[in-house]
Amino acid sequence: MPTISAFRGIFIRIYYDDHSPPHFHALYQGDEAKVAIETSDIINGYLPSRTLRHVLSWTEAHRLELHENWDRAQRHAPLVDIPPLE
Repeated sequence: MPTISAFRGIFIRIYYDDHSPPHFHALYQGDEAKVAIETSDIINGYLPSRTLRHVLSWTEAHRLELHENWDRAQRHAPLVDIPPLE
């Protein structure tokens, strides 16, 4: 489970060989949401509202890097860490 960023107790992961649409997993204290990279829509899962706001803000700031990591994961290339939310 490659973690590409961590901030405020939130772990962001992209899994190798995961299915489309391009997405990442955000985990926080036992909750998990799958978030579409392009639209920031929650595909499934749940995060508390405050945590979700942090994740969506971070997504907006790092959408290009998320897409690049998604492409790397599909090719089984090493993923690149993305800076945390400031």
